[in-house]
Amino acid sequence: MQTLRHLNALSFAKLQSLIMAMFGLIAGLVYAVGGFLNEWLNNSLNAGTALAFLAIAGMPLLFAGAGFLAGLLGALLYNLLAGKTGGIKVDFTLF
Repeated sequence: MQTLRHLNALSFAKLQSLIMAMFGLIAGLVYAVGGFLNEWLNNSLNAGTALAFLAIAGMPLLFAGAGFLAGLLGALLYNLLAGKTGGIKVDFTLF
């Protein structure tokens, strides 16, 4: 068992950004398809319906940006507090 006492803030922020971008893609797909189905069932397809499909590209970008900032801040706070709390115990064995 080893103790994790320091995180590379930029590395952690990039990882968090990628994870959040995947969640953004899922959210964008749900938003676009859900909006299309709602408009289609109500017989009110318009330009707004087409714009909803921009969420497939826009939401991952927004989520990735927020994830990067949250990851950077989280890593910096972890590095600040890990020295006071002793860090996290981690077991790196495979099985």
